[in-house]
Formats: sequence, C-alpha cells, structure tokens
Amino acid sequence: MLEKEQILLLVYFTVIILFFMIFGIIFFVAFQRRKNKLLLERFKAKQRFEEELQNSKLEIQEQTLKNVSWELHDNIGQLLSTAVMQINIASTTLDAKGKETINDIRGLVGDSLQEIRNLSKTLNHEVIQNIGLEKSIQVELDRFKKLNFLTPEFIVSGDEVHINPKDEIILYRIIQEFFSNTIKHAEASNLLVKLEYTNKDLIITVKDDGVGYDMESVQANSGLLNMKSRAAIVNAKLDCVAEPGKGVLLTLRYPFKEEDKV
Repeated sequence: MLEKEQILLLVYFTVIILFFMIFGIIFFVAFQRRKNKLLLERFKAKQRFEEELQNSKLEIQEQTLKNVSWELHDNIGQLLSTAVMQINIASTTLDAKGKETINDIRGLVGDSLQEIRNLSKTLNHEVIQNIGLEKSIQVELDRFKKLNFLTPEFIVSGDEVHINPKDEIILYRIIQEFFSNTIKHAEASNLLVKLEYTNKDLIITVKDDGVGYDMESVQANSGLLNMKSRAAIVNAKLDCVAEPGKGVLLTLRYPFKEEDKV
C-alpha cells in the first residue's frame, strides 16, 4: 500500500513538474514572440521615421531648388532681358566700330540669358516632370557641351518605359550629383551617359574619364552618401567604381514598378 502511495505521489509530482515546465516553455515562447513583435514594430517605426525624414529633406531640397529656379528665371532672367533691350537702344546711336563692340556684348548677354534659362529648367522638378528623364539629361549635357566643359555622349537603348514622375526626379538628381562632381573635381574630357531599358528594370550608366579617386578614402563622402540614400528611396541599386587616373563609373539599376508602363 505504501509503495502504491509513493508511486502515486511520484506521478503526482512528475505531472506537476511537467505542467510547470510546459507552462514555462509556453510562457517563454509567448514572451519571445511578444518581444520580437515589439522589436519588429519598433524597427518598422524607426524605418518609417527615417523614410519620412529623408522624404522631408528631399521635399525641402526640391522646394529650395524650385525657388532658386524661379529667381533665376524671373528676376535675373528679366534683368538680362532688360539689358539686351537697352543694348539694342544704345546701339542705334553708335558708329560702325561701336556697333561691332556692342554686338559682341549683346551676344554675351544673350548667351548668359539662355544659360540662365537652361539652368533654371534643370533645377525645377516640375519642368523635369513635364519633359521627362531623357530630355532633362539631354538639356544638361547640351549645356555642358555649349560651355565647353567636356564632350558628352548620350546613348538610349531598349523600349522606353514611362516611370513614376517622383522616381524620375530622384533618379535625375542622382545623375545630376554625379555631373556636379565630374565638373568640380574630375578634370574630365569626356562624359558618357547610357540608359538601357530591359524587361524588368532601367540600367543607368554614367562614366567620366577624369582623375578618379581612391574608393576607400571617399566612402563617407557626402556626395556619394546622398546618391546612395536617394537610390534607396526608389529601391534602386547603386554601384560606384573609381580608381585614381581611370575616372569614375556609376551604375544605377532601377526596378520597374507595376504602375510603370511602356
């Protein structure tokens, strides 16, 4: 009888221990799931905050560029237009030699006015949206060629896909950042831009033949970071390869979205 009670007691304690073990495991698993869920929600909240912060920065930058565009077009452009009219009026009272000089001045002012208008177009995102990515790039390259900064080449292959206008602006700003670095630092003679439309994505290649740079020394470069952060916003993959004396190669792969269409 005593052995039977001992066995029952042992079974009883075993069941209790198993119960608490199972309860503990269930509690631990539930706790871990809850913890992971909170961590995931916190991560997503942080990600949303960073995306909103980045979008806000881009909106501020675009608005600033738009304001500068208006100032160039409306104010400085108007002043240059007035200067051209005054030059035309003044030229009527001059002799042949004076008219020749004033014509040279008129040409310089006229070229400056056209350059201001072209620059204004590249800064205003509404203009970029209206004329599209390809035309915006062409306008900028034509400006470089006219100013004798370098010799540009523009190649487009594949069937054009009309992508989201907001994404177009971001892609163009990335390319424009590369252009800016090339003009300021590269000492390049040639600049190649290639747009390749595939079935799944748009591959953008930009290359200069300038002095290049050491990749390890410029990983924290603000220009490169700006391009990478912009690319991430539109889920594009950006690769930049540079080597001293061999120029810089930028490859940007933008995946098409459902709303993009041929």
